Amino acid sequence: MFTGIVEDVGQVISLKEKENAWELRITNPFQDGSGIEPGASISVNGCCLTLCEEATDIARFELLEETLRKTNLGELTEGKIVNLERALPADGRLGGHFVSGHVDTCGVIKVFEEQGKNLYLQVGIPPDSSRYLVDKGSIAVNGCSLTVCDVLEDSFAVWLIPHTLTKTNLAKLITGDSLNLEFDMLAKYVEKLAGSAVNKFQQ
Repeated sequence: MFTGIVEDVGQVISLKEKENAWELRITNPFQDGSGIEPGASISVNGCCLTLCEEATDIARFELLEETLRKTNLGELTEGKIVNLERALPADGRLGGHFVSGHVDTCGVIKVFEEQGKNLYLQVGIPPDSSRYLVDKGSIAVNGCSLTVCDVLEDSFAVWLIPHTLTKTNLAKLITGDSLNLEFDMLAKYVEKLAGSAVNKFQQ
């Protein structure tokens, strides 16, 4: 479990196909040793990945082809910057919202521009995804917990403050780039529970 509060960024060293999986190697900014032991979960651009071995200056992960297809990790190349967050400790603060690290879909940047002192980011999404979004609700964008605004049938928007831009890879994005999106899990649970209640009522 994560919070969507990106701790640091890493740089992609390589993404290579191996015999049984794809191997992703990135620089490791977490030099205190906490949460980077073998088997630890790390959010990489919002996607929960498992460390293959204890991370030193390099962190190594194995990815399935499904992960590459359903997220923007398949587009990573040497030198790209990725958002990183270690798993939430039991006694940690929940500064963002509950994020599982399971990407729901990819969105595409439609508008990314300065408006006043902040940046306005509009993201195109599949039409059936908008039902999970509400104004002032939460969404994880490349693993970053952000507040939703301007919800339309095929898009939503967020405002990015300077602090977010300095701590994440969002400042390096351009129009047309792909973003990993994870919708608020509470919305998905409510949809399932409400659907079950309606089905029982109709029976």
